[in-house]
Amino acid sequence: MEKNEKKILPCDDKCPVKASLSLLAGKWTMMIIFQIGDDVMRYGELKRAIPSISEKMLIQELNMLVANKLVSKKAHPEIPPRVEYRLTDLGLKTIPIIDKLVEFGKENLVKL
Repeated sequence: MEKNEKKILPCDDKCPVKASLSLLAGKWTMMIIFQIGDDVMRYGELKRAIPSISEKMLIQELNMLVANKLVSKKAHPEIPPRVEYRLTDLGLKTIPIIDKLVEFGKENLVKL
């Protein structure tokens, strides 16, 4: 009788876990995506929603999310400038992943 062996896939450049983590592994990435959700949010709203993030990190993370096509950025030509962020279709696909993390955190880590 043959033993059922688990097929081990290398974590090389074709690894789907590695590819996903390259987009989502930033310390603040999923928190920003979670806060934006289905809404449109301005920079100040995001800063208030995640008070422990520095302005520098929020700007860097937002720029990275825009570059990776998870978030879209719309700048309105007004004084003062108004910039809005929303999830792209790709960004919206991450919501079920984040919802599972929320569920895990509520059940095992955080007592609300």
